[in-house]
Amino acid sequence: MVTRRGRLRIVALALIICTILFWHTRSRGYDYTYSQAPNATLEKPTGIDFEKEAGYFDNDTNELRMPTPAHGGRSRSTTSTSSTSTKSTSSTTIAQETTPSRQTEDGWRSKDADEEERLYEEMDKYEGVQENPESGVFLDKGAKSGSDKTTKKILHQPPPIPDKVDWSRFAYTQYVTNADYLCNSVMIFETLHRLGSKADRLMMYPNFMLDPTDTESDTPHGKLLIQARDKYNVKLMPVEVQHREGADATWADSFTKLLAFNQTQYDRVLSLDSDGAVLQPMDELFLLPPSPVAMPRAYWLLDESPPKTMLSSQVVLIQPDTVEFERIIHKIATTTENDYDMEIVNDLYRDSAMILPHRPYDMLTGEWRRTEHSHYLGSDREVWDPATVLSEAKFIHFSDWPVPKPWMFVPEDIKRANQPRCRMINGEESCLEQEIWNRFYTNFAEQRLVSKLDLC
Repeated sequence: MVTRRGRLRIVALALIICTILFWHTRSRGYDYTYSQAPNATLEKPTGIDFEKEAGYFDNDTNELRMPTPAHGGRSRSTTSTSSTSTKSTSSTTIAQETTPSRQTEDGWRSKDADEEERLYEEMDKYEGVQENPESGVFLDKGAKSGSDKTTKKILHQPPPIPDKVDWSRFAYTQYVTNADYLCNSVMIFETLHRLGSKADRLMMYPNFMLDPTDTESDTPHGKLLIQARDKYNVKLMPVEVQHREGADATWADSFTKLLAFNQTQYDRVLSLDSDGAVLQPMDELFLLPPSPVAMPRAYWLLDESPPKTMLSSQVVLIQPDTVEFERIIHKIATTTENDYDMEIVNDLYRDSAMILPHRPYDMLTGEWRRTEHSHYLGSDREVWDPATVLSEAKFIHFSDWPVPKPWMFVPEDIKRANQPRCRMINGEESCLEQEIWNRFYTNFAEQRLVSKLDLC
């Protein structure tokens, strides 16, 4: 049994041990207090402050302005208005201007930078540098568009085309109703041949012009058709012109275009209006997902009041089919006097057609005369860059009223009065739009000579 004196000894011993432990730990410098959390600070300002710091606001006017992102716009625009007065003196300079710095890019990118970087790397697989001296892109080396670069890295390039494709299943088609449009069609096929397009080329022409098996002809029409067949590998298809009596002469034979719906020897045909020019092949369109019809929107009609949302028949991707062709024939028979090919395809396919991007597949020459380009660009925030737009365009349609079509005579004063105006960029005059527009017309005439279309 523990005595009272024994218990006191135990308590005293415990106190001694506790005292020793306390002083021992104190001498080791332990700090049992919680460290104070640092003040929370954001790495980047947000809201209005962020927009001001990132360059979204004009400090003078306090108005919102959008920067041109390195990857975030519809295309990787490598031209800025601030570089208009700077002339590149070497390829190294161009490369430095073209590639944005990481510091600059981080100024406007979202917080999820890793995810954006992954997406950019994925998109890079489909990106190419448009540099084809035979493509009909007419920029002079000294031309400026706020930059001296004439070779653009763009985001509108299609995905790569598979190596193994049976191109005999597909064809570009042209329809011909008279001598002028025969010349134009041969020019388009010459361009496709020169640029290495792989799909077939099919010419629908009036059956009185030539027997497709003839090897010689005494008529200009026949000689041109033979040239197209033998030199540019064009398949000749004589047809009966679909003519409407009493209609405007410009459109009276336009129904002939719709015979493309009956070319069932092909899985797909791409109909291009012959009063245009091919700048790049469009073979990738044949590999789009199945759809009876695919067309771009007539973006220029959005300027009308009220705006019109119609499909353009200047570029039509068709899956030929007898049932669809019967629908076309029935619609032609029931149209009014003011309905032509464009009205017919819109009545039948406006709500069901696959939509092709008009940019880059269907551009009017008149776009270069405009000062506002949001309908073509598809955005009211993207900066118009004529060099980039030209480098990505694949088909351009001549439409510049009152300037006539390029195979017609035009008085010089009419042409000068209606050509694009020069504009001031950072105090320096730029006439790039005017140069490009005029080159469309002069190149059309030159191509006839280069192609030896002396019969036109």
